[in-house]
Amino acid sequence: MLKYILKRLAIMAITLWIIITLTFVLMVSVPGSPFNSEQNSNEIVQQNLERHYNLDKPYYVQYFLYLKSIVTFDFGPSIKQPNQTVNDLLGRGFPISFELGMVTIIVAVISGITLGIFAALRHNGIIDYLAMGLAVLGISIPNFILATLLIQQLAVNLEWFPVATWSSPMHMVLPVLALATGPMAIIARLTRSTMLEVLTQDYIKMARAKGLAPWKIIIKHALRNALMPVVTIMGTLLAGILTGTFVIEQIFAIPGMGKYFVESINNRDYPVIMGTTVFYSAFLIIMLFLVDIAYGILDPRIKLNKKEGE
Repeated sequence: MLKYILKRLAIMAITLWIIITLTFVLMVSVPGSPFNSEQNSNEIVQQNLERHYNLDKPYYVQYFLYLKSIVTFDFGPSIKQPNQTVNDLLGRGFPISFELGMVTIIVAVISGITLGIFAALRHNGIIDYLAMGLAVLGISIPNFILATLLIQQLAVNLEWFPVATWSSPMHMVLPVLALATGPMAIIARLTRSTMLEVLTQDYIKMARAKGLAPWKIIIKHALRNALMPVVTIMGTLLAGILTGTFVIEQIFAIPGMGKYFVESINNRDYPVIMGTTVFYSAFLIIMLFLVDIAYGILDPRIKLNKKEGE
């Protein structure tokens, strides 16, 4: 296990370095300057600003300064908000985005697994058809369209929920629904199919023959094996949810990282763009790593096969 973890850590470091390098190349490849505006029309002023932010230096010098800022976790000041550093923006926006993402993941996993189990236990019944129909809708409708529909119907027409901002649990409901519906549908379909397969296995038949309670058979014996494919795709779902929050945050005016990231792109705020991209990339890589470790813990056969291979 230790050898596997060290190997994964090395792969994570290489992956992050590639992302860092590509981000830098894309930033310096964009024509123009963040200081090209009517307010900074004076060429001398632009040159002084570029010198202040090290944009007048050769690209390789900028690259090494960029790497240094990442290693020291000091992304420097924002170009468009000089009184704010990128670290300040991350510290202010990331907790909100993280809260939105984690609540969404919890809702998606619990509701998706529950729907999948009931659909499998009532195979070809009304519950199965309703659950899978809901899953198809969840997969088919993009979250930004669903968000617009939720705002129109539940916030504007019925006035059940507040439209925007992030100041109470009621403000979480609509954005979480918009984000969680797609992942929930994927988890429900996957749980249903794997549960149907697991329920036909010999050890499940043996448990039934021994007279075990149905809930013990489902929870203790069937569900653990049925969740293996769900754990496998959790890394992809985590990435989709946490990056998808950027769009949803803009729609619901949530003061998370999505707000700062979109504004930084519009304003060509290079430090914020690169700092946010690297921070989220590192976070997602770590989440994928933890999902792999969790998969190994849930399925001991991975360790056994590893030992046999050695």
